[in-house]
Amino acid sequence: MSDIDDLRDIVKRDAVRFGKFILSSGKESDLYVDLRMVTLHPRGASLIGRLIFDRIRDLEIDAVGGMSIGADPIAVSVSLAAFSEGRQIVSFLVRKAAKQHGMGNAVEGPVREGMRALIVEDVITTGASTIAAIERAREAGLVVERAIGVLDRLEGGKEAIESVGVKVDCLLTRADLKDEP
Repeated sequence: MSDIDDLRDIVKRDAVRFGKFILSSGKESDLYVDLRMVTLHPRGASLIGRLIFDRIRDLEIDAVGGMSIGADPIAVSVSLAAFSEGRQIVSFLVRKAAKQHGMGNAVEGPVREGMRALIVEDVITTGASTIAAIERAREAGLVVERAIGVLDRLEGGKEAIESVGVKVDCLLTRADLKDEP
């Protein structure tokens, strides 16, 4: 079984629920995906890290991060996968709101202006949180041209993110969650 097939099966088994749910966007959906059940599990985190690193292996990426808390384990997994293959890609997190004390940072981690950053996301729905992470990373001086989500719900988020000049790729889409005949 390939890594992507293994990840799809784990996501379907551990993170997907069907029913009636209200999403963070306020919209009602028949699908709820709690990817923390996968991103915080060693097998899921390892698969996600390797699969995303494979997609950026040949790109000039210095840092990986996204909106806290969903992106945090993904960013660390990608950083560790890169490190295991001799690449140093640091991870960072983007706060929903800048700290009101200390340095008042919206972006935390060993990043500096001019670094080329990949934004990661667990589930892409409207794209709003990914766009917010991109904006905050850019305000911190990072160069962001690419984003990767673990799952695209196929509800317009990818297109919204691409409208701010960032190429988007996803490991899985809602179509991958359907049972095969």
